[in-house]
Amino acid sequence: MDMDGVLVREEHAIPGAGEFIAELTANGINFVVVTNNPLYTRRDLRARLLAGGLDVPEDRIWTSALATAQFLHTQRPDGTAYVIGESGLTTALHEVGYILTERDPDYVVLGETRNYSFEQITTAIRLILGGARFVATHPDATGPSPYGVLPSVGSIAALIETATQRRPYFVGKPNPLMMRSALRAIGAHSENTVMIGDRMDTDIVAGMEAGLQTILVLTGISTPTSIGLYPYRPRLVLDSVADLIGRTGDPFGARTVA
Repeated sequence: MDMDGVLVREEHAIPGAGEFIAELTANGINFVVVTNNPLYTRRDLRARLLAGGLDVPEDRIWTSALATAQFLHTQRPDGTAYVIGESGLTTALHEVGYILTERDPDYVVLGETRNYSFEQITTAIRLILGGARFVATHPDATGPSPYGVLPSVGSIAALIETATQRRPYFVGKPNPLMMRSALRAIGAHSENTVMIGDRMDTDIVAGMEAGLQTILVLTGISTPTSIGLYPYRPRLVLDSVADLIGRTGDPFGARTVA
C-alpha cells in the first residue's frame, strides 16, 4: 500500500488506518508500505507513523530511495554518485557501497529535499553534461505539505533535463521496477498481491503494470471524477482503507495485501 493519502494525510493518521494495519498484523497477512518519499530512512518513517498511531515495522517499509539504491547496485556495484537529497537517499546509497562525490561520478542521483539549491542544480547539470548518467528517485511533480503543494523531484528533473537534454531514469512509482523490488523485499508474488493507493497516475498504474490487483481509496489525490480521466481502472474503489476492515483476508480473492 501507499503511505501518503492511504495511511496518513499531512502526517496525521487517516481514520481507520491504525485498525487496518492492526488487523493485517493480527491475521498474519503479508504487507509492505511502498512510498515514493525518499526523504527519510525506514527507521525515521517508522517513528513518524508510530507517532500517528500506526505500528509499521521497519522491514515493512519500502521507499523510492531504497529502490534507487538497489537499482544502482545492480547496474554498477560499488559505484559513485553525486546526490541531491536527504538522509533517506544518502543512507540507502551508502548501505549498498556507493561513494558520494562530485568528482567525475558515475551517476547524478536526484532525490527530494526541502532545500533545493541553485548551486546543487548547477553542479548536477555540469556533471551530466560531463558524462554522468541521470537517475531520479520518482517522477512526482509536486508533493503535499501543511501549506499546500511543493515542487518535487519531477519538477526539478524537468529543469535539469531542459538544461542538459538528458532524460532521467525514474525508479519510483509508476515504474514497475519499484513494485517488483517491494514484492521481493517481503517475499511476495504479484499473482496474489493487491496494491492499495490513492493516485491513479502512480499507485494504480504501477500496480496494474506489475501484474497486481488494485484498490483505489479516495482519501488522497484521486476523486470519483478524476478516475474517469484515465484509460484504466482499479479493480475496486473505496472511500478509505477503513472499508477493508473485516475484509483484509480476502477483499476480492487475493490472499496478500501490499
